[in-house]
Amino acid sequence: MQKVIILDFGSQVTQLIARRIRELEIYCEIIPFHKPIPDDEEIKAIILSGSPSSVRDSGHPSVDIQKITKQYPLLGICYGAQLLAHNLGGQVQASDKREYGRAMLNIVKKDEFLKGLPDSSQVWMSHSDTISQLPDGYELIANTESIPVAVFKGIDTEFPVYAVQFHPEVMHTTYGKTILENFLKGICQIKSEWTTSSFIDDTVDSIRAQIKNEQVLLALSGGVDSSVAALIMKQAIGKNLHCFFIDNGLLRLNEYDQVLDTYKRLGLDVKGINAKDEFYSALKGVTDPEQKRKIIGKVFIDVFQHAALSYPEVKWLCQGTIYPDIIESVSVYGPSMTIKSHHNVGGLPDTLHLKIIEPLKLLFKDEVRQVGAALGLPSEILGRHPFPGPGLAIRIIGAVSPENVSLLQKADAVYIRNLKEHNLYDKIWQAGTILLPIQTVGVMGDERTYEQVIALRAVNSTDGMTAEWSQIPHEILAKISNEIINQVKGINRVVYDISSKPPATIEWE
Repeated sequence: MQKVIILDFGSQVTQLIARRIRELEIYCEIIPFHKPIPDDEEIKAIILSGSPSSVRDSGHPSVDIQKITKQYPLLGICYGAQLLAHNLGGQVQASDKREYGRAMLNIVKKDEFLKGLPDSSQVWMSHSDTISQLPDGYELIANTESIPVAVFKGIDTEFPVYAVQFHPEVMHTTYGKTILENFLKGICQIKSEWTTSSFIDDTVDSIRAQIKNEQVLLALSGGVDSSVAALIMKQAIGKNLHCFFIDNGLLRLNEYDQVLDTYKRLGLDVKGINAKDEFYSALKGVTDPEQKRKIIGKVFIDVFQHAALSYPEVKWLCQGTIYPDIIESVSVYGPSMTIKSHHNVGGLPDTLHLKIIEPLKLLFKDEVRQVGAALGLPSEILGRHPFPGPGLAIRIIGAVSPENVSLLQKADAVYIRNLKEHNLYDKIWQAGTILLPIQTVGVMGDERTYEQVIALRAVNSTDGMTAEWSQIPHEILAKISNEIINQVKGINRVVYDISSKPPATIEWE
Protein backbone atom coordinates (compact mmCIF):
# COMPACT_ATOMS: atom_id res chain seq x y z
CA MET A 1 0.00 0.00 0.00
CA GLN A 2 1.33 3.43 -0.95
CA LYS A 3 2.12 5.64 2.03
CA VAL A 4 3.28 9.03 3.28
CA ILE A 5 5.85 9.50 6.06
CA ILE A 6 5.54 12.50 8.40
CA LEU A 7 8.76 13.47 10.16
CA ASP A 8 7.73 14.83 13.55
CA PHE A 9 9.67 17.79 14.96
CA GLY A 10 7.51 18.08 18.08
CA SER A 11 4.47 20.06 16.94
CA GLN A 12 1.34 19.66 19.08
CA VAL A 13 -0.71 19.16 15.93
CA THR A 14 1.44 16.67 14.01
CA GLN A 15 -1.25 14.04 14.47
CA LEU A 16 -3.70 16.33 12.71
CA ILE A 17 -1.57 16.18 9.56
CA ALA A 18 -1.87 12.39 9.63
CA ARG A 19 -5.62 12.59 10.28
CA ARG A 20 -6.23 14.86 7.29
CA ILE A 21 -4.19 12.57 5.06
CA ARG A 22 -6.11 9.51 6.28
CA GLU A 23 -9.34 11.37 5.43
CA LEU A 24 -8.07 11.40 1.84
CA GLU A 25 -7.92 7.56 2.11
CA ILE A 26 -4.13 7.67 1.92
CA TYR A 27 -2.12 5.72 4.48
CA CYS A 28 0.53 7.60 6.45
CA GLU A 29 2.82 7.09 9.43
CA ILE A 30 4.50 9.48 11.87
CA ILE A 31 8.12 8.93 12.92
CA PRO A 32 10.43 11.14 15.04
CA PHE A 33 12.69 13.32 12.92
CA HIS A 34 15.86 11.61 14.23
CA LYS A 35 14.74 8.13 13.14
CA PRO A 36 15.87 6.91 9.70
CA ILE A 37 13.25 6.88 6.98
CA PRO A 38 12.37 3.21 6.33
CA ASP A 39 13.69 1.64 3.15
CA ASP A 40 10.27 1.07 1.60
CA GLU A 41 9.40 1.52 -2.05
CA GLU A 42 5.77 2.23 -1.08
CA ILE A 43 6.77 5.59 0.47
CA LYS A 44 5.58 8.19 -2.02
CA ALA A 45 6.08 11.49 -0.12
CA ILE A 46 7.70 12.98 2.98
CA ILE A 47 6.16 15.74 5.11
CA LEU A 48 8.11 17.85 7.63
CA SER A 49 5.94 18.86 10.61
CA GLY A 50 5.90 22.05 12.65
CA SER A 51 7.89 22.43 15.86
CA PRO A 52 8.18 24.62 18.97
CA SER A 53 11.87 25.06 18.07
CA SER A 54 13.53 27.76 15.98
CA VAL A 55 16.02 27.07 13.17
CA ARG A 56 18.04 29.98 14.60
CA ASP A 57 18.69 28.07 17.83
CA SER A 58 21.86 26.06 18.22
CA GLY A 59 21.08 22.36 18.28
CA HIS A 60 17.68 22.79 16.61
CA PRO A 61 16.12 19.56 15.30
CA SER A 62 17.15 18.94 11.71
CA VAL A 63 17.34 16.40 8.90
CA ASP A 64 19.30 16.09 5.66
CA ILE A 65 16.99 18.09 3.39
CA GLN A 66 19.14 17.72 0.29
CA LYS A 67 19.19 13.94 0.61
CA ILE A 68 15.41 13.75 1.05
CA THR A 69 14.71 15.99 -1.95
CA LYS A 70 16.73 13.62 -4.14
CA GLN A 71 14.63 10.63 -3.08
CA TYR A 72 11.04 11.77 -2.43
CA PRO A 73 8.50 14.53 -3.04
CA LEU A 74 8.65 16.81 -0.01
CA LEU A 75 6.26 19.15 1.79
CA GLY A 76 7.42 21.37 4.66
CA ILE A 77 4.85 22.76 7.09
CA CYS A 78 5.58 25.80 9.31
CA TYR A 79 8.88 24.89 11.03
CA GLY A 80 9.34 22.36 8.22
CA ALA A 81 9.16 25.20 5.70
CA GLN A 82 11.70 27.27 7.65
CA LEU A 83 14.01 24.29 8.03
CA LEU A 84 13.85 23.67 4.29
CA ALA A 85 14.69 27.29 3.51
CA HIS A 86 17.43 27.48 6.17
CA ASN A 87 19.18 24.23 5.19
CA LEU A 88 19.17 25.03 1.47
CA GLY A 89 20.76 28.48 1.75
CA GLY A 90 17.81 30.80 2.34
CA GLN A 91 17.40 33.11 5.30
CA VAL A 92 15.12 32.80 8.32
CA GLN A 93 15.04 35.63 10.82
CA ALA A 94 13.18 36.75 13.93
CA SER A 95 10.40 39.11 13.06
CA ASP A 96 8.45 41.78 14.88
CA LYS A 97 5.51 40.73 12.72
CA ARG A 98 4.76 37.48 14.54
CA GLU A 99 1.65 35.78 13.20
CA TYR A 100 -0.58 33.65 15.40
CA GLY A 101 -4.11 32.78 14.36
CA ARG A 102 -6.04 33.64 11.25
CA ALA A 103 -4.35 35.30 8.26
CA MET A 104 -5.30 35.84 4.63
CA LEU A 105 -3.25 33.92 2.05
CA ASN A 106 -2.70 35.80 -1.21
CA ILE A 107 -1.69 33.84 -4.31
CA VAL A 108 1.03 35.59 -6.31
CA LYS A 109 1.74 32.81 -8.84
CA LYS A 110 -0.69 30.20 -10.17
CA ASP A 111 0.36 26.64 -9.35
CA GLU A 112 -1.34 23.23 -9.20
CA PHE A 113 -0.43 23.10 -5.51
CA LEU A 114 -3.07 25.81 -4.87
CA LYS A 115 -5.55 24.57 -7.48
CA GLY A 116 -9.14 25.31 -6.48
CA LEU A 117 -8.23 28.12 -4.08
CA PRO A 118 -9.51 31.67 -4.56
CA ASP A 119 -6.93 34.43 -4.90
CA SER A 120 -7.34 35.14 -1.20
CA SER A 121 -8.32 32.65 1.52
CA GLN A 122 -8.03 32.14 5.27
CA VAL A 123 -5.12 30.16 6.75
CA TRP A 124 -3.92 29.50 10.31
CA MET A 125 -0.50 30.77 11.30
CA SER A 126 1.63 30.01 14.36
CA HIS A 127 5.17 31.36 14.03
CA SER A 128 7.53 34.08 15.21
CA ASP A 129 10.38 33.47 12.73
CA THR A 130 9.95 34.53 9.13
CA ILE A 131 11.50 33.36 5.88
CA SER A 132 13.09 36.54 4.55
CA GLN A 133 14.97 35.07 1.56
CA LEU A 134 14.33 31.94 -0.48
CA PRO A 135 17.14 29.55 -1.43
CA ASP A 136 18.43 29.62 -5.00
CA GLY A 137 16.22 27.52 -7.28
CA TYR A 138 13.01 28.20 -5.31
CA GLU A 139 10.17 30.57 -6.15
CA LEU A 140 7.39 32.35 -4.28
CA ILE A 141 3.81 31.08 -4.71
CA ALA A 142 1.87 33.01 -2.03
CA ASN A 143 2.25 35.53 0.79
CA THR A 144 0.13 37.27 3.42
CA GLU A 145 -0.17 40.91 4.42
CA SER A 146 2.28 40.33 7.27
CA ILE A 147 4.92 38.04 5.77
CA PRO A 148 6.61 37.93 2.36
CA VAL A 149 6.82 34.11 2.08
CA ALA A 150 3.79 31.93 2.89
CA VAL A 151 4.13 29.29 0.13
CA PHE A 152 7.13 28.45 -2.05
CA LYS A 153 8.31 25.63 -4.32
CA GLY A 154 11.41 24.18 -5.93
CA ILE A 155 11.85 25.01 -9.61
CA ASP A 156 14.19 22.31 -10.93
CA THR A 157 14.27 19.73 -8.13
CA GLU A 158 14.38 15.99 -8.94
CA PHE A 159 11.11 15.52 -7.08
CA PRO A 160 8.39 18.09 -6.25
CA VAL A 161 9.29 20.26 -3.24
CA TYR A 162 6.75 22.60 -1.63
CA ALA A 163 6.60 24.46 1.67
CA VAL A 164 3.91 26.39 3.53
CA GLN A 165 4.40 28.73 6.50
CA PHE A 166 0.86 28.08 7.77
CA HIS A 167 -0.87 24.92 9.06
CA PRO A 168 -3.05 23.30 6.35
CA GLU A 169 -3.99 20.50 8.78
CA VAL A 170 -6.08 22.64 11.15
CA MET A 171 -9.72 23.34 10.41
CA HIS A 172 -9.17 27.12 10.54
CA THR A 173 -7.28 26.88 7.25
CA THR A 174 -10.30 26.99 4.97
CA TYR A 175 -8.75 25.12 2.01
CA GLY A 176 -6.21 23.11 3.97
CA LYS A 177 -7.56 19.73 2.95
CA THR A 178 -7.65 20.85 -0.70
CA ILE A 179 -3.97 21.86 -0.51
CA LEU A 180 -2.98 18.48 0.94
CA GLU A 181 -5.06 16.70 -1.69
CA ASN A 182 -3.49 18.77 -4.48
CA PHE A 183 -0.02 17.81 -3.27
CA LEU A 184 -0.59 14.13 -2.51
CA LYS A 185 -3.12 13.07 -5.13
CA GLY A 186 -2.44 15.64 -7.82
CA ILE A 187 1.30 16.31 -7.73
CA CYS A 188 2.53 13.05 -6.14
CA GLN A 189 -0.13 10.85 -7.79
CA ILE A 190 -0.71 8.79 -4.63
CA LYS A 191 -3.64 6.37 -4.76
CA SER A 192 -6.57 6.25 -2.31
CA GLU A 193 -6.18 2.76 -0.86
CA TRP A 194 -6.82 3.29 2.88
CA THR A 195 -10.50 2.37 3.51
CA THR A 196 -12.44 0.69 6.33
CA SER A 197 -13.24 -2.39 4.25
CA SER A 198 -9.66 -2.75 3.03
CA PHE A 199 -8.39 -2.43 6.61
CA ILE A 200 -10.75 -5.13 7.91
CA ASP A 201 -9.97 -7.55 5.09
CA ASP A 202 -6.20 -7.02 5.31
CA THR A 203 -6.17 -7.22 9.11
CA VAL A 204 -8.26 -10.39 9.29
CA ASP A 205 -5.95 -12.07 6.76
CA SER A 206 -2.88 -10.86 8.66
CA ILE A 207 -4.22 -12.11 12.01
CA ARG A 208 -4.99 -15.55 10.60
CA ALA A 209 -1.54 -15.83 9.07
CA GLN A 210 0.13 -14.69 12.29
CA ILE A 211 -1.96 -16.60 14.86
CA LYS A 212 -2.77 -19.75 12.86
CA ASN A 213 -4.53 -22.12 15.30
CA GLU A 214 -3.10 -20.73 18.53
CA GLN A 215 -5.15 -19.34 21.43
CA VAL A 216 -5.42 -15.61 22.26
CA LEU A 217 -6.31 -13.72 25.45
CA LEU A 218 -7.80 -10.22 25.40
CA ALA A 219 -8.56 -7.94 28.36
CA LEU A 220 -11.68 -5.92 27.61
CA SER A 221 -12.14 -2.47 29.15
CA GLY A 222 -15.68 -1.64 28.08
CA GLY A 223 -14.37 1.03 25.73
CA VAL A 224 -14.43 1.27 21.97
CA ASP A 225 -10.82 0.23 21.33
CA SER A 226 -10.71 -3.10 23.13
CA SER A 227 -14.27 -3.92 21.99
CA VAL A 228 -13.44 -3.38 18.31
CA ALA A 229 -10.22 -5.36 18.78
CA ALA A 230 -12.29 -8.23 20.19
CA LEU A 231 -14.73 -8.21 17.27
CA ILE A 232 -12.03 -8.18 14.61
CA MET A 233 -10.15 -10.95 16.44
CA LYS A 234 -13.38 -12.97 16.74
CA GLN A 235 -13.95 -12.61 13.00
CA ALA A 236 -10.41 -13.78 12.34
CA ILE A 237 -9.98 -16.67 14.82
CA GLY A 238 -13.44 -17.41 16.27
CA LYS A 239 -13.43 -19.64 19.35
CA ASN A 240 -9.68 -19.32 19.79
CA LEU A 241 -10.26 -15.89 21.39
CA HIS A 242 -10.79 -15.76 25.17
CA CYS A 243 -11.64 -12.47 26.90
CA PHE A 244 -11.45 -11.09 30.44
CA PHE A 245 -13.33 -8.08 31.73
CA ILE A 246 -11.71 -6.87 34.95
CA ASP A 247 -13.67 -4.74 37.42
CA ASN A 248 -10.98 -2.45 38.82
CA GLY A 249 -13.47 -0.49 40.90
CA LEU A 250 -12.75 2.59 38.80
CA LEU A 251 -15.54 2.26 36.24
CA ARG A 252 -18.72 4.33 36.02
CA LEU A 253 -21.76 3.43 38.11
CA ASN A 254 -23.14 -0.04 37.17
CA GLU A 255 -20.93 -0.07 34.10
CA TYR A 256 -19.33 -3.43 34.86
CA ASP A 257 -22.60 -5.41 34.78
CA GLN A 258 -24.01 -3.50 31.79
CA VAL A 259 -20.92 -3.94 29.62
CA LEU A 260 -20.43 -7.58 30.58
CA ASP A 261 -23.99 -8.30 29.44
CA THR A 262 -23.35 -6.54 26.11
CA TYR A 263 -20.21 -8.59 25.47
CA LYS A 264 -22.04 -11.83 26.10
CA ARG A 265 -24.81 -10.78 23.69
CA LEU A 266 -22.12 -10.24 21.06
CA GLY A 267 -21.14 -13.89 21.40
CA LEU A 268 -17.74 -13.21 22.94
CA ASP A 269 -16.20 -15.76 25.27
CA VAL A 270 -15.77 -13.37 28.22
CA LYS A 271 -15.08 -13.97 31.91
CA GLY A 272 -15.75 -11.26 34.50
CA ILE A 273 -13.20 -10.73 37.29
CA ASN A 274 -13.88 -8.69 40.44
CA ALA A 275 -10.53 -7.13 41.44
CA LYS A 276 -11.71 -3.94 43.18
CA ASP A 277 -9.93 -4.68 46.45
CA GLU A 278 -6.56 -5.27 44.76
CA PHE A 279 -6.71 -1.89 42.98
CA TYR A 280 -7.99 0.06 45.98
CA SER A 281 -5.32 -1.42 48.22
CA ALA A 282 -2.49 -0.57 45.82
CA LEU A 283 -3.76 2.99 45.27
CA LYS A 284 -4.29 3.82 48.94
CA GLY A 285 -2.73 7.17 49.80
CA VAL A 286 -1.28 7.76 46.31
CA THR A 287 -1.86 11.25 44.90
CA ASP A 288 0.63 11.61 42.01
CA PRO A 289 -1.15 11.08 38.64
CA GLU A 290 1.77 9.33 36.96
CA GLN A 291 2.21 7.04 39.94
CA LYS A 292 -1.50 6.19 39.82
CA ARG A 293 -1.16 5.19 36.18
CA LYS A 294 1.84 2.99 36.84
CA ILE A 295 0.20 1.31 39.84
CA ILE A 296 -3.00 0.60 37.92
CA GLY A 297 -0.96 -0.85 35.06
CA LYS A 298 1.01 -3.09 37.41
CA VAL A 299 -2.05 -4.36 39.31
CA PHE A 300 -3.83 -4.97 36.03
CA ILE A 301 -0.93 -7.10 34.85
CA ASP A 302 -0.87 -8.99 38.16
CA VAL A 303 -4.60 -9.72 38.00
CA PHE A 304 -4.37 -10.64 34.35
CA GLN A 305 -1.39 -12.88 34.96
CA HIS A 306 -3.24 -14.79 37.67
CA ALA A 307 -6.34 -15.16 35.46
CA ALA A 308 -4.20 -16.34 32.54
CA LEU A 309 -3.20 -19.42 34.53
CA SER A 310 -6.65 -20.80 33.66
CA TYR A 311 -5.60 -20.89 29.99
CA PRO A 312 -2.21 -22.61 29.87
CA GLU A 313 -2.57 -23.24 26.15
CA VAL A 314 -2.76 -19.52 25.28
CA LYS A 315 0.19 -18.14 23.29
CA TRP A 316 -0.92 -14.57 22.48
CA LEU A 317 -2.17 -11.44 24.20
CA CYS A 318 -4.31 -9.05 22.14
CA GLN A 319 -4.30 -5.36 23.11
CA GLY A 320 -6.54 -2.53 21.93
CA THR A 321 -3.60 -0.19 21.35
CA ILE A 322 -4.36 2.53 18.80
CA TYR A 323 -2.02 4.76 16.84
CA PRO A 324 -2.08 7.85 19.15
CA ASP A 325 -1.12 5.57 22.10
CA ILE A 326 2.03 4.59 20.23
CA ILE A 327 2.88 8.08 18.96
CA GLU A 328 2.40 9.76 22.34
CA SER A 329 4.51 7.14 24.11
CA VAL A 330 7.58 7.92 22.01
CA SER A 331 9.35 11.20 22.69
CA VAL A 332 10.31 13.15 19.58
CA TYR A 333 13.40 14.36 21.43
CA GLY A 334 14.63 10.97 22.63
CA PRO A 335 14.48 8.84 25.80
CA SER A 336 15.38 11.68 28.18
CA MET A 337 11.99 13.37 27.72
CA THR A 338 9.39 12.49 30.36
CA ILE A 339 6.03 11.68 28.81
CA LYS A 340 2.65 10.44 30.03
CA SER A 341 2.31 6.68 30.40
CA HIS A 342 -0.26 4.90 28.26
CA HIS A 343 -1.89 1.83 29.76
CA ASN A 344 -1.85 -0.01 26.42
CA VAL A 345 1.82 0.62 25.64
CA GLY A 346 4.58 -1.15 27.49
CA GLY A 347 6.16 -4.49 28.19
CA LEU A 348 4.64 -7.49 29.92
CA PRO A 349 6.38 -9.57 32.58
CA ASP A 350 8.57 -12.25 31.03
CA THR A 351 6.76 -14.80 33.18
CA LEU A 352 3.63 -14.43 31.03
CA HIS A 353 5.47 -15.81 27.99
CA LEU A 354 2.85 -14.30 25.69
CA LYS A 355 3.36 -12.75 22.30
CA ILE A 356 1.51 -9.49 21.64
CA ILE A 357 -0.84 -8.75 18.78
CA GLU A 358 -2.30 -5.23 18.31
CA PRO A 359 -4.82 -5.29 15.44
CA LEU A 360 -5.76 -1.59 15.78
CA LYS A 361 -2.29 -0.09 16.21
CA LEU A 362 -2.49 1.72 12.85
CA LEU A 363 -5.83 3.44 13.53
CA PHE A 364 -6.90 6.78 14.96
CA LYS A 365 -9.93 6.86 17.28
CA ASP A 366 -12.50 7.87 14.68
CA GLU A 367 -11.17 5.18 12.34
CA VAL A 368 -11.64 2.64 15.14
CA ARG A 369 -15.29 3.73 15.40
CA GLN A 370 -15.74 3.32 11.64
CA VAL A 371 -14.34 -0.22 11.83
CA GLY A 372 -16.54 -0.97 14.85
CA ALA A 373 -19.66 0.18 13.00
CA ALA A 374 -18.77 -2.04 10.05
CA LEU A 375 -18.34 -4.99 12.43
CA GLY A 376 -21.71 -4.43 14.13
CA LEU A 377 -20.59 -3.06 17.50
CA PRO A 378 -23.73 -1.87 19.40
CA SER A 379 -24.29 1.87 19.74
CA GLU A 380 -24.05 1.80 23.55
CA ILE A 381 -20.35 0.96 23.19
CA LEU A 382 -19.65 2.46 19.75
CA GLY A 383 -21.02 5.85 20.78
CA ARG A 384 -19.50 5.77 24.25
CA HIS A 385 -17.41 8.80 25.11
CA PRO A 386 -13.65 8.20 25.39
CA PHE A 387 -12.84 7.05 28.91
CA PRO A 388 -9.33 7.15 30.39
CA GLY A 389 -7.52 3.84 30.83
CA PRO A 390 -6.90 4.51 34.55
CA GLY A 391 -10.62 5.22 34.89
CA LEU A 392 -11.95 7.38 37.70
CA ALA A 393 -8.57 7.24 39.46
CA ILE A 394 -7.40 10.24 37.43
CA ARG A 395 -10.73 12.02 37.85
CA ILE A 396 -10.23 11.98 41.59
CA ILE A 397 -7.68 14.70 42.24
CA GLY A 398 -5.74 13.33 45.18
CA ALA A 399 -5.96 9.96 46.91
CA VAL A 400 -8.30 7.24 45.64
CA SER A 401 -10.59 5.50 48.11
CA PRO A 402 -13.77 3.40 47.78
CA GLU A 403 -15.69 6.28 49.40
CA ASN A 404 -14.38 8.86 46.91
CA VAL A 405 -15.04 6.52 43.98
CA SER A 406 -18.64 6.00 45.14
CA LEU A 407 -19.15 9.74 45.52
CA LEU A 408 -17.79 10.42 42.04
CA GLN A 409 -19.74 7.57 40.43
CA LYS A 410 -23.05 8.92 41.80
CA ALA A 411 -22.36 12.49 40.68
CA ASP A 412 -21.14 11.29 37.28
CA ALA A 413 -24.29 9.17 36.81
CA VAL A 414 -26.48 12.24 37.35
CA TYR A 415 -24.40 14.24 34.85
CA ILE A 416 -24.37 11.63 32.08
CA ARG A 417 -28.07 10.77 32.54
CA ASN A 418 -29.01 14.42 32.11
CA LEU A 419 -26.87 14.79 28.99
CA LYS A 420 -28.65 11.80 27.46
CA GLU A 421 -32.12 12.95 28.52
CA HIS A 422 -31.53 16.35 26.90
CA ASN A 423 -30.06 14.82 23.69
CA LEU A 424 -26.65 16.34 24.35
CA TYR A 425 -24.57 13.20 24.95
CA ASP A 426 -24.07 12.37 21.25
CA LYS A 427 -23.27 16.01 20.45
CA ILE A 428 -20.40 16.05 22.97
CA TRP A 429 -17.11 14.28 22.27
CA GLN A 430 -16.26 13.58 25.92
CA ALA A 431 -17.88 14.40 29.25
CA GLY A 432 -17.02 13.45 32.80
CA THR A 433 -16.96 14.59 36.39
CA ILE A 434 -13.91 15.38 38.50
CA LEU A 435 -13.79 15.18 42.29
CA LEU A 436 -11.67 18.00 43.70
CA PRO A 437 -9.47 17.63 46.79
CA ILE A 438 -11.02 20.60 48.56
CA GLN A 439 -14.03 21.29 50.75
CA THR A 440 -16.07 24.47 50.68
CA VAL A 441 -18.66 26.05 52.93
CA GLY A 442 -22.27 25.68 51.96
CA VAL A 443 -25.74 26.04 53.44
CA MET A 444 -28.37 23.30 53.38
CA GLY A 445 -31.57 24.14 55.19
CA ASP A 446 -30.56 25.93 58.36
CA GLU A 447 -27.18 24.21 58.61
CA ARG A 448 -23.76 25.14 57.35
CA THR A 449 -21.97 22.36 55.47
CA TYR A 450 -18.33 21.79 54.70
CA GLU A 451 -18.34 19.33 51.81
CA GLN A 452 -16.60 18.46 48.57
CA VAL A 453 -16.63 20.04 45.12
CA ILE A 454 -17.44 18.38 41.80
CA ALA A 455 -16.20 19.83 38.50
CA LEU A 456 -18.04 19.04 35.28
CA ARG A 457 -16.02 18.72 32.07
CA ALA A 458 -17.39 18.46 28.52
CA VAL A 459 -15.49 19.06 25.29
CA ASN A 460 -16.02 18.89 21.56
CA SER A 461 -13.22 17.44 19.44
CA THR A 462 -12.55 15.18 16.49
CA ASP A 463 -9.43 13.41 17.70
CA GLY A 464 -8.58 14.66 21.19
CA MET A 465 -5.52 16.61 20.02
CA THR A 466 -7.41 19.90 20.26
CA ALA A 467 -10.73 20.46 22.01
CA GLU A 468 -13.21 23.25 22.68
CA TRP A 469 -15.32 23.30 25.84
CA SER A 470 -18.95 22.40 25.17
CA GLN A 471 -21.50 25.17 25.62
CA ILE A 472 -24.15 23.28 27.56
CA PRO A 473 -27.22 25.51 28.11
CA HIS A 474 -27.18 27.20 31.50
CA GLU A 475 -30.58 25.87 32.50
CA ILE A 476 -29.37 22.29 31.97
CA LEU A 477 -26.18 22.93 33.92
CA ALA A 478 -28.32 24.38 36.72
CA LYS A 479 -30.52 21.26 36.74
CA ILE A 480 -27.47 18.97 36.83
CA SER A 481 -25.91 20.96 39.66
CA ASN A 482 -29.12 20.96 41.67
CA GLU A 483 -29.61 17.21 41.29
CA ILE A 484 -26.00 16.37 42.21
CA ILE A 485 -26.10 18.53 45.35
CA ASN A 486 -29.50 17.19 46.42
CA GLN A 487 -28.95 13.54 45.56
CA VAL A 488 -25.25 12.95 46.35
CA LYS A 489 -24.57 13.35 50.03
CA GLY A 490 -21.12 14.88 50.52
CA ILE A 491 -21.22 17.34 47.59
CA ASN A 492 -22.28 20.95 48.16
CA ARG A 493 -20.77 22.74 45.16
CA VAL A 494 -20.61 22.09 41.39
CA VAL A 495 -18.40 24.03 38.94
CA TYR A 496 -18.09 23.84 35.13
CA ASP A 497 -14.71 23.77 33.36
CA ILE A 498 -14.65 26.22 30.42
CA SER A 499 -11.00 25.81 29.39
CA SER A 500 -10.07 24.48 25.96
CA LYS A 501 -7.17 22.32 24.76
CA PRO A 502 -4.60 23.76 24.38
CA PRO A 503 -3.63 24.99 26.88
CA ALA A 504 -5.68 22.80 29.24
CA THR A 505 -5.77 19.03 28.77
CA ILE A 506 -9.10 17.20 28.54
CA GLU A 507 -8.49 15.18 31.70
CA TRP A 508 -7.36 17.04 34.81
CA GLU A 509 -4.64 14.49 35.57
